[in-house]
Amino acid sequence: MKNLREKENLSFRFGADYYPEHWPRERWATDAKMMAELRFNTVRLAEFAWSRIEPAEGEFNFDWLDDALETLAKHGVKAILGTPTAAPPPWLIRAHPDVLQVDGEGRRKAEGTRKNYCAVNPNYIEHSKKIVEKLVLHYKDNPNVIGWQIDNEFDVNLCYCENSIIAFRDWLRKKYGSLDRLNSECGLIFWGQEYGSWEEILPPRPPFDMQNPALCLEWHRFSSDAWVNYQRLQVEIIRKHAPHHFITHNFMGLYKELDYFKLAKDLDFVSFDYYPRWSSKVDYAASAMAHDLMRSLKKKPYLIMELQSGAVKTHLAPVPKPGEIRLWTVQSVARGANGVLYFRWRSCRFGAEEYWHGILDHDGIPRRRFSEVKRVSEELFKITPELEDTFFESNTGIILVYDNLWAWDLETGYGGKNYYGMGAWEPVLNVYRVLYKRNIPVDFVDPSSEDLGKYRVLFAPSLMLLNDRIGDALRSYVKRGGVLIATPRTGSKDWNNNIVDKPLPGELSDVLGVRVEEYTGLPEGETYEALFLEGKVFFRARNWAEKLEVEDAEVMAEYSSGMYAGKPVATMKHLGRGVAIYVGTFATAEFYDELINRLLRMGVVEEVFPSQEGVEAVRRSGGGKEVLFLLNHGEEVSELSLGTRVFRDLVSGDRLSGSLKIAGLDFRVVTPS
Repeated sequence: MKNLREKENLSFRFGADYYPEHWPRERWATDAKMMAELRFNTVRLAEFAWSRIEPAEGEFNFDWLDDALETLAKHGVKAILGTPTAAPPPWLIRAHPDVLQVDGEGRRKAEGTRKNYCAVNPNYIEHSKKIVEKLVLHYKDNPNVIGWQIDNEFDVNLCYCENSIIAFRDWLRKKYGSLDRLNSECGLIFWGQEYGSWEEILPPRPPFDMQNPALCLEWHRFSSDAWVNYQRLQVEIIRKHAPHHFITHNFMGLYKELDYFKLAKDLDFVSFDYYPRWSSKVDYAASAMAHDLMRSLKKKPYLIMELQSGAVKTHLAPVPKPGEIRLWTVQSVARGANGVLYFRWRSCRFGAEEYWHGILDHDGIPRRRFSEVKRVSEELFKITPELEDTFFESNTGIILVYDNLWAWDLETGYGGKNYYGMGAWEPVLNVYRVLYKRNIPVDFVDPSSEDLGKYRVLFAPSLMLLNDRIGDALRSYVKRGGVLIATPRTGSKDWNNNIVDKPLPGELSDVLGVRVEEYTGLPEGETYEALFLEGKVFFRARNWAEKLEVEDAEVMAEYSSGMYAGKPVATMKHLGRGVAIYVGTFATAEFYDELINRLLRMGVVEEVFPSQEGVEAVRRSGGGKEVLFLLNHGEEVSELSLGTRVFRDLVSGDRLSGSLKIAGLDFRVVTPS
């Protein structure tokens, strides 16, 4: 990382998503020269160019892409190629109209768009394999190609075509083995829906709240697996012919309908499409959480494949304010990205994204956003050498199980459910927002496959679904010295999404030392008052309240109003060398602030930097180095105390002591001096 464009296998990638096929050839050299001015070393190409690469079945045209690669390479820019399967060409749909998805009402998806194909359709799979193999064979030895992006932004559009129905039946048969087991474990006796043959099985259709919850969850699991398998088909082709190239896919942050842990497994690293400003208000906590999740999927550096560089199409969201593109770039690097590509190089004059703006406007003339990218490029040139061998490290984790997110969204509605419009993310965000505000670094953790022992504290927000593997892992974690914090609905369902037939919190009752005697939803706007017994710190219980009976735990906090007044709302149990805490409500931030204060006193969590409103503090460390990123998301100057520490500013070179000031929508990157 000593120079952003110094060597071919450079770990830090900087550039943009480029579409030469949208512009005259005589413009390409101008674009490449302007990219060099920004110190760009990488572009993503061709992820939507199937119709240009294969204009008719079996007829391939690589000349234009060869020329584009050569033009870019003359200015030091190499390419990540996208496999173009996200947008089927018209000839393919005409030949095989069955490749288009069918919605829950039996309607075919429209042609002439993207992400409209079925992942289990044999015709689409066959043509996908052909185009990927042709591309890889043509470019496997091209020195200007460094890696591959599979497809583009996979999402789960539930498909009800005949191929999907047959594949779903096969998936169930493989998992359950017999209809008797399927009927029993999914509770299909309800409303007399037991199956007598596999051919009777049809996938659940909206509205899902009138369908069997277990079968709905299995339909979602199958649909997620279908996309994981479709990606794997492409990965295997690239690995076979170009093992020297890296393979990634551009994930969508807090998109929750795909099991991202599974999707990430077959890739060399994760890429992330980051668009913070969808409206006039940016949710900084949710934005940071998306970065932390992307980094956590493989516990390694990731790439920003698309970073917002202009106003997006959705509701014609506002253009990024001066300084925001630069701030988002540095935030990405701080949280673990080892590369940033902007979307897009130039705003397109036609098509469905004509109002999805890029670094350049439609006329291709560099203006304010170009200058801002140039400025941050020059700053990265100074910062990145100091990041060699450093990474974002955390000893605090949040348990994440995608099956649990799906089950949560299938839950019957109750007072205040989905109270910020984020669905299943809300129990997680309820915890994460306070950790983010306190500058406590966080990883997301898959309890089925990861070593939990590296984390001193684990939050398990509303972990309804439990199986023996996860339950045993959490029990062992506490006994070995970990601090586990669980919140409402924990253990309330089995792995098939059926409510358990034992007192809650089910499989973790012995770990948490409490029993839920009763629960109630709290209508939006209604709260119960509550307080910590030690210190008399007040907070509010909202959305959901559980009446707890203590078995062998200590009472930390009680309700002080409402029908559960005087009853415990939070408890703590010592088990082995560790501690298990249970919280019987979606508590307001005051609860978690006080809880974090207690964890700080216990020495099990650490603040990277003292909390200050609007300032995000992130640390990268390793190799005997420490780099501190201080990001001011507010529009006013913020002054921070440095205590007794002395730092060096990596951009200006200034020596800092006592305090430092950060302008609005600005940052400082410092290292101990």
